[in-house]
Amino acid sequence: MIKDSAKGLFDVVLVWKLDRFARNRYDSAHYKAQLKKYGVRVLSATENISEGPEGIILESLLEGMAEYCSAELSEKVIRGHTENALKCKYNGGTPTFGYTIDNDWHYQIDPRTAPVVLEIFTRYGNGETMKGIRDYLNDTGVITVRGKAVDLNFVAAILHNRKFLGEYKYREIVIPDGIPAIVPRELFDRVQSKLAKNKKAPARHKAEVLFLFHAAVLLPVCCNDSIAGKH
Repeated sequence: MIKDSAKGLFDVVLVWKLDRFARNRYDSAHYKAQLKKYGVRVLSATENISEGPEGIILESLLEGMAEYCSAELSEKVIRGHTENALKCKYNGGTPTFGYTIDNDWHYQIDPRTAPVVLEIFTRYGNGETMKGIRDYLNDTGVITVRGKAVDLNFVAAILHNRKFLGEYKYREIVIPDGIPAIVPRELFDRVQSKLAKNKKAPARHKAEVLFLFHAAVLLPVCCNDSIAGKH
């Protein structure tokens, strides 16, 4: 919208309230200045703000109050989530594949999807590739929590998620055995070792290819120098 204001397509931006225009008063001032440069005004549908000097004070006050309320709400949300985290409770968002949430907002093992998580770890731990696991899951009709087909990102996220080890984490709060574990410690650690090893493998292979490439390029040059020295 800010970019389009330079094209002269409109001369007014109408918002329900000024706090819907920008996240804070600094962004608001910055974007309003850009809009003003192209003759575009920002108007509030529910706040009667005059165009005189008193309107400037009122607008600044409204934006400051909106930012204060937003910051206060954010603190309350974090405080509530922290209290939940200390009790290892679910804090919202997309539920983790392999778990369900009970009436007390605690994680419980999902008897339908938890075996899939364990099979993913087992297959990768036994040497199967992520691509092979993805194809297997798609062939067997497994879908994500959002109802989509399984892709490589889904498999990688499953294999890296310490929650399946029983570890609960929220911000700086980490509670081992805070939720029911799906994957045994030995299998989880073995998978992490394989992930780390496979992550380094492409870089090592690339270094070997570059070494061979440089050797192939330098060898004729050395030979030419030697021949040139003889003549």
